[in-house]
Amino acid sequence: MITEEKLKILTEGAKYDVSCSSSGSSRKNKGGMGNGYVAGCCHSFTPDGRCISLLKILMSNHCIYSCRYCPNRADPDIPRAVATPEEICELVIDFYKRNYIEGLFLSSAVYRSPDYTMELLLRTVKMLRTQYNFHGYIHLKGIPRADMGMVRQAALYVDRMSYNIELPSERSLKLLAPQKDKESLLSPMRALTQEKAEYAQERKSSLFLPAGQTTQMIVGASPESDGQILRLTQSLYRNMGLKRVYYSSYVPVVHDSVLPDKPVGQLREHRLYQADWLLRFYGFTADEIAPEGENLPMDLDPKCAWALRNPQFFPVEINRAPLEALLRVPGIGAKSAYKITEARRFAALGFEDLGRMRVVLKRARHFITCKGKYYGAKNESAVRGLLAAPAERAEQLSLFSDRETALAALTGDL
Repeated sequence: MITEEKLKILTEGAKYDVSCSSSGSSRKNKGGMGNGYVAGCCHSFTPDGRCISLLKILMSNHCIYSCRYCPNRADPDIPRAVATPEEICELVIDFYKRNYIEGLFLSSAVYRSPDYTMELLLRTVKMLRTQYNFHGYIHLKGIPRADMGMVRQAALYVDRMSYNIELPSERSLKLLAPQKDKESLLSPMRALTQEKAEYAQERKSSLFLPAGQTTQMIVGASPESDGQILRLTQSLYRNMGLKRVYYSSYVPVVHDSVLPDKPVGQLREHRLYQADWLLRFYGFTADEIAPEGENLPMDLDPKCAWALRNPQFFPVEINRAPLEALLRVPGIGAKSAYKITEARRFAALGFEDLGRMRVVLKRARHFITCKGKYYGAKNESAVRGLLAAPAERAEQLSLFSDRETALAALTGDL
């Protein structure tokens, strides 16, 4: 059984990795323990949106690498620990039986060598599936430069894998994480994407990474703009088929002269998540959201900012505009846009009908007409003033705000 001291060290070391949402798996319970099939993964979220439903733990925080932003890097004199595969497995089963968790997020520092670390991780997930008959959700963090044979084998036992890019450019990687390079991170992601496609052709895709791959980028530790970050994100979605790209605001957990002294704050991270949503579900491109070399505005969400930069597309008539145009209206989410296109087939929609469809009217009213009537502010400066967040209220969106804002957060309406 793992000791309390070791458990504290290994869970504390894992808390900065945010790429661990537990969704998208199709692994069913076939007579064992746990269930990773859709509703079988329970979700619990902190007010800032992070998923806490999984046991998030490191196999080891002993690291041979010296990434300057990492609290587990080789040089600091901090408590170190290593868990055995047996200890991790017993802990997962014990926590599951106590109803603490529904799954596992397992990562590790690079202990001794990439291959040695990957072998420990592989033994752990294989043991959970075959000896403990655990069918719950497992997200495994891949180890760069590890043998791809072990990586592919591990992918048969887990639901999701992630290789964290961490920094958006090769230049920043060389400066802050000298033992890593772009190819060591992208190469295994590319190989897993290709392998998953081959399994899909054989109609066995549920056996190989059913929940796909994710990655994470640290925001603010290096000088890249939001525009650069979003272009990389767009490329990862298009070329690697990633399920999610996660963003983690830089926090100065270790002192280093090359790194910023102060945390970036969560508002920039939140704006990137909003922009990411536009890339994935609203048909926007990175060039439209944030021009090259520019950051996202902090006082406006990315969709409102785009709409104000492109007044030639507005207002749109709710009863005639195509779906693509409705999706670009601030305050109209994907679900609301589809509801509008269906409902207007039977009757012309008025302004009051949109509220019942959960359109966020305090934003949408400035960019639409209903039956030819406009309900918004009279000029652009007035619209900007109504949409901009006051400096003292410029904070990350909470699930516990006013009703309209809370609904928008839950449904992804922008």
